[in-house]
Amino acid sequence: MEGFAQKLIVVFFTACGTLLGAALIGALGAALVREPPIATMLKLAQEIKIWAIVAAIGGTFSTFEAFESGLFQGEIKAVVRQFCYVLSSLAGAQLSYFVILTLTGGNK
Repeated sequence: MEGFAQKLIVVFFTACGTLLGAALIGALGAALVREPPIATMLKLAQEIKIWAIVAAIGGTFSTFEAFESGLFQGEIKAVVRQFCYVLSSLAGAQLSYFVILTLTGGNK
């Protein structure tokens, strides 16, 4: 079983990779159909961010189950752990979004 710190890192980079991959491959698809790839990349990065977070934490049901057990059964440690996973995935998605903004020249 992987430790807490290892899972935080994996969750961070999963969210990061999901957003970067979706935006870059989406931009390639846009270029193939003669749409503006930069605008498509920015639009996809904004729209995919929440899905990258959800994918990184492994879906929503396991997270809600951990919150439920933590809140109603007194396992505060489980709630804090899940909250840290959500923050880690949010940070990974946000970092990717900033990378894409930098690559495309920002919001114009």
